[in-house]
Amino acid sequence: MPFREINSKMIEATVAPGQKLFSQRGAMLAYKGEVSFTPNLQSGQGGVMSMIGRRAAGEAAPLMTVEGSGTVLFGHGGHHIQVITLEGDTLYVEADRLLAFDGTLTQGTMFMGSQGGVMGMVRGQVTGQGLFTTTLKGHGSVAVMAHGGVIEVPISPQRPVHVDPQAYVAHHGDVRNKLSSALGLRDLVGRGSGEAFQLELSGSGAVYVQASEEKL
Repeated sequence: MPFREINSKMIEATVAPGQKLFSQRGAMLAYKGEVSFTPNLQSGQGGVMSMIGRRAAGEAAPLMTVEGSGTVLFGHGGHHIQVITLEGDTLYVEADRLLAFDGTLTQGTMFMGSQGGVMGMVRGQVTGQGLFTTTLKGHGSVAVMAHGGVIEVPISPQRPVHVDPQAYVAHHGDVRNKLSSALGLRDLVGRGSGEAFQLELSGSGAVYVQASEEKL
């Protein structure tokens, strides 16, 4: 179920009978046709146990199930919106950045502390991002929110990408990430996260970076 970009801060989704999509609560701006919006109790195809895991991890955003026949305009908080198309791969994204996504995608949770050892464990404390992140897998479209627009940066085995953790939005592909520092512990005293810490992504895929260090 593709999304059509109206402008940088609004998208339009076409809802057809027998299909559904999920959206963040409060993201609907207007709609035409016979469309229903109901609180989602399963949060995608991951099912109830997946939902319980996400809530225990603190990585869950309240979602609405959107069904019927018509078109819906989505936007939230004046944030910039980036539409990402998945073709069988997995997208890793913070839950609060999800605006809307196809109901055909399977939703889950990944423990990011398992990547990068101890540095992965402190990622949530230092960067403000959670230790758990939401995964969306399959064929379909995802609309994510960001500040100041988004750019897609390719990742290749020969060319890892280093990202300011506050500017990280999402990534997809066969990618590993770890939190690294170019400074010694003595240099870190009195500093914020900023350039002191970098999120290093290696492998094959792409990372989406926002043009701001501001959190949603």
